[in-house]
Amino acid sequence: MLNIKNISVKVKDIDKTILKDLSLSINDSEVHAIMGPNGAGKSTLSKIIMNHYQYELTNGQIYYNDVLLNNLSTDKIANLGIFYAFQSPTEIEGVSNSEFLRTALSQKTNKNVNLYEFIKSMEESMDDLKLDKSMLHRSLNKGFSGGEKKKNEILQLKVLKPNFIILDELDSGLDVDSLKIVCKNINDYKKENPNTSILIITHHPKILEYIKPDYVHILENGKIIKSGDLSLAYKIEEEGYNNE
Repeated sequence: MLNIKNISVKVKDIDKTILKDLSLSINDSEVHAIMGPNGAGKSTLSKIIMNHYQYELTNGQIYYNDVLLNNLSTDKIANLGIFYAFQSPTEIEGVSNSEFLRTALSQKTNKNVNLYEFIKSMEESMDDLKLDKSMLHRSLNKGFSGGEKKKNEILQLKVLKPNFIILDELDSGLDVDSLKIVCKNINDYKKENPNTSILIITHHPKILEYIKPDYVHILENGKIIKSGDLSLAYKIEEEGYNNE
């Protein structure tokens, strides 16, 4: 599904190279986790897949289902079926949750969205996430708690139905109960859509207890230095990154 070939990436404003000759392949239905110390380039990897404006791909190719993403705009990449769950979701005052999602869904499907069916689906998903339905009419993420923002990201996922999901530090700002709810909804979504692939960016293995990865990769100094299964994440928790 996703094929990253020998990419190098720099931050535009400071002309600093973050990722160096990195390669990674993710097949249909697979779950991969990227771990690594602060500054290793984990979030940079997730953002360059979406062609984030602050980063520049200086070498290599990124393919999604054989479509080259290198020069595509972020909205076109999203419309292909890639969903990015932000580490720090953006607040947009004056645009309600329902307006935002209805517009996004219409853009993706290129069809008018039936309001009744849309609201019904949203409310069912909000029940699953234990979100107050009044949030439908509130400005996007404005005044939301950290947990509400992360749950709102998963609400967007459930509505937009992507094929490839990037979870960037999903567990950041979530208490234990909220983390369980969020991960359950992601796992339920994957059961309903078994070909869905997931890329998890995380510091800690706790989230990997809820969303089990097929592969764990250690990223350090812009390169993947080791890959393995879930046991590798537990080894890192016990021994730290310095022993890798």
